[in-house]
Amino acid sequence: MDKFQAMQVFTRVVEANSFTMAADNLGLPRATVSTTIRNLERALQVRLLNRTTRKISLTPDGASYYERCIRLLADLEEAETSFRDVARRPRGRLRIDTPASIGRSILIPSLCEFHERYPDIELVIGMGDRPVDLVQEAVDCAIRVGELQDSSMVARRIGTFESLTCAAPSYLEAYGEPRTIKDLERHHAVHYFSARTGRTIDWDFVVDGVATEVKVKSIVAVNDSDAYVACGLQGFGLIQPARYMVRPHLESGQLREVLTGWKPSPMPISVVYLHNRHLSPKVRAFVDWVTELFGRCPLLGGECHAGEMPQECEFACEPTGHTVRSVIEQHNLAESVF
Repeated sequence: MDKFQAMQVFTRVVEANSFTMAADNLGLPRATVSTTIRNLERALQVRLLNRTTRKISLTPDGASYYERCIRLLADLEEAETSFRDVARRPRGRLRIDTPASIGRSILIPSLCEFHERYPDIELVIGMGDRPVDLVQEAVDCAIRVGELQDSSMVARRIGTFESLTCAAPSYLEAYGEPRTIKDLERHHAVHYFSARTGRTIDWDFVVDGVATEVKVKSIVAVNDSDAYVACGLQGFGLIQPARYMVRPHLESGQLREVLTGWKPSPMPISVVYLHNRHLSPKVRAFVDWVTELFGRCPLLGGECHAGEMPQECEFACEPTGHTVRSVIEQHNLAESVF
């Protein structure tokens, strides 16, 4: 058995999440791919993949072996690349994952810029608010909001998630404008809950430099960022969205900011990837580009001034060969990330 080829076949099966698709990508018969995986498991004396009629998934041993394979294959690719034309552009399929609101508001409007700079990279974009398993779901890198817990990831801080408290004028006319945190006792909020756990996300404010949770009554709760803003626009209560999500509504007067002296706790925004993929030219290209993109967006750094969002590109270009492809994957929302 050619172990190098077996590692290539194995990683392609994991990333395609399909024996058939992996076979098509490699130009091999499906039976050859299946046999290669069986022989590899026999040689290693462990089961690498759980197989059902509908899907495949990595076993714990398979996840560990996959990471090692990726590292070895990336090292080999880097070694070969160093002897090729250094000006060769990054290429290949790059699968990323991002919170839905960041994808819609920040990434998608700027994809033409990315495509013009890296025309040989095919983007596959998953948009949801649950933390994905980069190994199990074959994701190359992800944008995440909040403090990171997984020390096995490489993370680069690219921005700050700044929220605000606001409401529709109709709500404020009916209930008055809260002037202090204590005033919230007589107000209603639109609540946001985790679809995975069902837990409602409590509000918090920075009071005298300390993050303080505040409970606010509610008459409606949702688990979708668009629905959350829509409920606020309809006057169902106060909301605490990201500033970049509601900038147009603030400028038009459809929403009004309140409690400007008490801000919700800011959260870091990071781009993360597996430690063994930092040598991949396509991952490096995306990480550098998204860092630059967020760096020139004031709404992701704390200060907000009208008209300072990056200019939106008209995403009407039709790249040949589907070089830029946005795959919007509907996920259950697991955390308080819009």
